[in-house]
Amino acid sequence: MSRESIYKRYIPDVKHEHKNKPAYWFIFNSDKLLINHKKDNKIPFIKDITILDTSMFCTHYIGTLEDHPCICAEVPPKIVALDGMTFEDLHELYEILDEDLFLLAGRAIQIINWDKNHRYCGKCGTLTENMENEMAKICPECGHICYTRISPAVITAIIKNGKILMAKHSYGLKDRYALVAGFIEAGETLEEGVKREIMEEVGLKVNNIKYFGSQPWPFPNSLMVGFTADYESGEINVDGKEIIDAKWFDVDEVTPMPSKISISSELIEWYIENYS
Repeated sequence: MSRESIYKRYIPDVKHEHKNKPAYWFIFNSDKLLINHKKDNKIPFIKDITILDTSMFCTHYIGTLEDHPCICAEVPPKIVALDGMTFEDLHELYEILDEDLFLLAGRAIQIINWDKNHRYCGKCGTLTENMENEMAKICPECGHICYTRISPAVITAIIKNGKILMAKHSYGLKDRYALVAGFIEAGETLEEGVKREIMEEVGLKVNNIKYFGSQPWPFPNSLMVGFTADYESGEINVDGKEIIDAKWFDVDEVTPMPSKISISSELIEWYIENYS
C-alpha cells in the first residue's frame, strides 16, 4: 500500500500533558463529526473549548499530532452546530480532510463508541472506570478489563487467467460490484478466513494467498486486511444472502473507484496496474 503511516506525525497517549496548547477537537453528534467550514483543516483547532458554547461528555485525550493535543468528545443529540460549522458523516469527509486527520477521526469515533458501549462491566454489571495509563476500562468490583474493540476483516482480490472476481452485495451500494470481504471468526488465521469467506459467499477455492496491506476501518470498528489470491477450482455459486451476484471481469471492464478511502480501491488499482 502507498499510504504512509499516521505514526510519522501522531503519537498516541492517554495522559494529557499539553493543556496550554491549541488542540484538535474531534467532536461527534450521533456518529457525525463537527466540521469548521471556515478553517482549512476543517477540524476545530482551539485552546479554549468553551468558545464552542456546548456541553460535552465521553471526552478522551488520544495523543498528539505534530505535538498538538488531540481530544475526542461527544455532544448530546439535540445540540446544533455554531454558525459556520456542521456535523457531517465521516464517510463523506475523506476528500476534504487531511488524511491523517481523517484517520484520527476514525480512531476517535471508535473510542467514543467503545466508551458508550462499555460503561458497565460485562461480567458483573458494575459501573466501569477509565484506566490511567492505557486506553482501557476496568471494573472496580471484579477487576475485569475491557480494551477498545477491533473486529478484523479480510478483503481479497481473486485472480483467474488475468480476470478479477467482483461481486454485488445485498447491503450498501447494491448496484456496484466490489471485492469479496468478510469478518474473521474465532480461532481462524487470516488466511483461513480468506478461504472460508470466499467458499461461503461465492463457492470457490483459492490458493497462493498473499498479504497486500491493512487499513483501520471505523465503520464501525474494523481492521481491514487486504490479500490477493489465485483461483484454484469451483464454479461461482453465490450464497444469495450477503452476495446476490458475482462474475469475472477483464481489466478493461474495471474502473478505479472514485474515492481512495478504502483498501478496496488500492487492491483494484493494483489489479489494473499489473494486468493491463
